[in-house]
Amino acid sequence: MKIQDYISVSEAAQKWDVSVRQVQFMCKDGKIPDIIRFGNSWAIPTDAVKPTRTGKLKPGPGRKLKPHEKKPNLE
Repeated sequence: MKIQDYISVSEAAQKWDVSVRQVQFMCKDGKIPDIIRFGNSWAIPTDAVKPTRTGKLKPGPGRKLKPHEKKPNLE
């Protein structure tokens, strides 16, 4: 592939309507295939598609359920 076949993290963020930081995490976590790392920068293929989320947030030790997330009491 030629350098023209790649876009920057900021271009991908704009294309996918997410933050630059989210794209950086996607790159770091290996969620975007065929990326190239140049020092502190990432090169993302122009034909890459936005990765989808797998699952919803689950309540953990620091996260409380919101009122609309609480299960109804069936007793």
